[in-house]
Amino acid sequence: MMSNQNKIPQATAKRLPLYYRFLNNLHIKGKSRVSSKELSEAMKVDSATIRRDFSYFGALGKKGYGYNVEYLLGFFRKTLDQDENTPVALIGVGNLGTAFLNYNFTKNNNTKIEVAFDADKRKVGKSIGDIEVHHIEDMEQNLGDISVAILTVPVSEAQNITDRLIKAGVTGILNFTPARITVPESVRVHHIDLAVELQSLVYFMKHYPLENEE
Repeated sequence: MMSNQNKIPQATAKRLPLYYRFLNNLHIKGKSRVSSKELSEAMKVDSATIRRDFSYFGALGKKGYGYNVEYLLGFFRKTLDQDENTPVALIGVGNLGTAFLNYNFTKNNNTKIEVAFDADKRKVGKSIGDIEVHHIEDMEQNLGDISVAILTVPVSEAQNITDRLIKAGVTGILNFTPARITVPESVRVHHIDLAVELQSLVYFMKHYPLENEE
């Protein structure tokens, strides 16, 4: 990451992967430049916010020209460490975990699940989406240098597995369980509760129709 990354507001940092994905699609289509207005309409983010976000990187566009897609794409690729491979461990190969293995972030070759774990002996030793499933009891010896894990285990097992992951050197966890796991300050956890996200979506659909958004 860039040395000035800590100066970037978290709200901006969260939008960077979205910018990168959209710009990559434009690049694939052969588009060489894009205006903040085009970005705004496509991403539902106001133009002023986009210009402010990009200004943190010195990536200011030219009036009447817009932004150079290839330049921005290269810039965000470096900023997001897209040139570095990030191996990920999947803990829990239930319905959601199996879906992750079959999908395995095929649109982003730099982030990929490399190893999976489950307690079900019927799944252990089998490969799903070309990834072999190991027994959860053998997790530590098969993690290697992986520092990122996706957690899709039963709530009752979430904290115990989290403690084991941290002792094994994992410093980033994407938590898909409803459990609010406790971690040291040196470990980052992103909680994704699908039920809550869906409820939030429906609420915003009812109370904040898109045509009223600025």
